[in-house]
Amino acid sequence: MVTGLVFNVQKYSIHDGPGIRTTVFLKGCPLRCAWCHNPESGAGEPEISWSEARCIRCGQCWEVCQQAPADRTATAEIDRLRCVRCGRCAAVCATGARELVGRRRTVSELLAEILQDRLFYDESRGGMTLSGGEPLMQAEFSRLLLAACQQEGLHTAVDTCGFGRREDLLALAAWTNLFLYDVKILDDDRHRRYTGVSNVVILENLAALRDAGAEVWVRVPVIHGFNDAADDIEATAAWVAALGGVRQLHLLPYHAWGIHKAERVGAVRPLSAGPPPQEQMEALAKRVRAYGLTVQIGG
Repeated sequence: MVTGLVFNVQKYSIHDGPGIRTTVFLKGCPLRCAWCHNPESGAGEPEISWSEARCIRCGQCWEVCQQAPADRTATAEIDRLRCVRCGRCAAVCATGARELVGRRRTVSELLAEILQDRLFYDESRGGMTLSGGEPLMQAEFSRLLLAACQQEGLHTAVDTCGFGRREDLLALAAWTNLFLYDVKILDDDRHRRYTGVSNVVILENLAALRDAGAEVWVRVPVIHGFNDAADDIEATAAWVAALGGVRQLHLLPYHAWGIHKAERVGAVRPLSAGPPPQEQMEALAKRVRAYGLTVQIGG
């Protein structure tokens, strides 16, 4: 049986596509964006999250840990070189200081949870959004979940960075009503420097979705010092407009929500730049509109 590694199911989502939605977050991402707001999604395996603020040093975690240090009073922090991510410590943690990030779920389990809010989807023209991480990292499971949702009459959306095999992306397109497609920047050198990968495949895959007739909303995270210059945003808008088939472009202002989450899973600390001023966002939106695109600030 195909299962998916899921780290969150967020109900009443209003920023992940039209209407009220349930967003399913999958583990695993091929990018390592410096500003990532879901750093717990990067690794394609379960992880243990530890919150120092919630920890009361009761020692229950060490009692069940097979890799516990000899001196169990020295620290409650996780030794990530020794940790095997079994989840035993999280299971006995009374305060929630330790949590297992990523659990195996079946399509039927998730579908039952998603359908609990069908009334909200029907009233708001919402549905289910698949996000991450990156859904293309679990392409077969993603396809099966999208198909199950559509067979129940739900609107489906996929939030993707676009970096993956084209055949996988087009297989998802057959069961996807809307793609929320990230385009960070056109400059490939900077894209490599700040995300760890080239943008060539990403741009080519977006063109493939256009050719397939998929509905796409392009989303651009606006990051100070990376792509918030007017010339960079204009270059992206011009490219999207010339591509054809995409009429909506969303400008997403950077936020720092990922910083504390990165600390909890021992990930590289994301960029700590502040959010762009609202006046700057409005000015950038005006420039994008000049290319005939519908612009939205925020998700």
